[in-house]
Amino acid sequence: MAHFILRRLGVMLLTTVCLTFIVFFLTNLTPNLEKLAKSEANARMSDAEVTRWLAEHGYDQNVVTRYGQWLGIVPSPKLTDPDGVTYTRCARPERPAEIAPKFCGILQGELGFSSVFKIEVTDAIANRLGKTGYLMLAVMCVMVPLALLIGILSGMREGSLMDRVLSAFAIITTSTPEYVSAIILIAVFASKNSGISPHFVEWGLIEGPTLFKASAATALRDITFSNFTLPVTALTLYGMGYIARMTRASMAEVMTQQYIRTARLKGVPFRAIVLKHALRNAMITPFTIIMLQFPWLLTGVVIVETIFNYKGFGWSLVQAAGNNDIELLMGISIVAVVVVLLTQLISDIGYVYLNPRIRVS
Repeated sequence: MAHFILRRLGVMLLTTVCLTFIVFFLTNLTPNLEKLAKSEANARMSDAEVTRWLAEHGYDQNVVTRYGQWLGIVPSPKLTDPDGVTYTRCARPERPAEIAPKFCGILQGELGFSSVFKIEVTDAIANRLGKTGYLMLAVMCVMVPLALLIGILSGMREGSLMDRVLSAFAIITTSTPEYVSAIILIAVFASKNSGISPHFVEWGLIEGPTLFKASAATALRDITFSNFTLPVTALTLYGMGYIARMTRASMAEVMTQQYIRTARLKGVPFRAIVLKHALRNAMITPFTIIMLQFPWLLTGVVIVETIFNYKGFGWSLVQAAGNNDIELLMGISIVAVVVVLLTQLISDIGYVYLNPRIRVS
């Protein structure tokens, strides 16, 4: 196992370098750099002025050199513009270019300075990632138990009426994108003029104008049932169906195994067969699927957070991409890559422990 983990860590490191370089190359294409120059200096700059600004700030260097500076293995040069202002990538408001260090990359624990939020990328990501973490935790706590319950109930008696109804529900939720679910939920539960909220107000069942809030902005300060339910539900509905379908297929396959038939012929109660014999073996495949939901939630909340104005990790990604914040984009990308690779590693290790045949081999 130790050899397996070390080998996977080496592959993860190589994958991280390759993926981050691809993202770095794409974000540093000429059109993106021109947009950055105009957003940071003057939107009406001429092409010659743009070229001069990029040269003065070190963006005219080749992409490999700049990637090495981002990693922290290549020194960042100090450049001076015609006005006598010294610039370096390592400069900060509290650390002028004159005293800035030569190396300031990932190896030094620095991800850069955000041109949008005007703070360290590490601080920007940590703040937003914590907000998204609350959302991810709430979604997982609701989605996983419901999905497993639906899948187990469907797979216990394959072909029954309950199986067909629950399978149809799982397929509908999986085939409906989260942004469609979000809009439908807002129209039904958070609209003053449509849905059920006007009727609830008329009947005196709720005090406010709507049953739930269409915006989750207030959840950044205080999470409540009214401002957090709809974004959690929108993400839960989309991810729940896939886990339920995989659980149902795994459970149905296990229920046809010879040892299950033998147990039933011996008169073992059906409930005991499901809980003691079938459930553990049926959980092997869903465990991998559940672990893969973490990277999906981390990067898949982009649209939902934007719709509900929840300023988390996904919202920061939209802001960074829209404003061409290269440093923030790179910081977000490396966090996403690390989360994906770590969850895959945990999934593989858990799969080995859940499946004795893999462990023995």
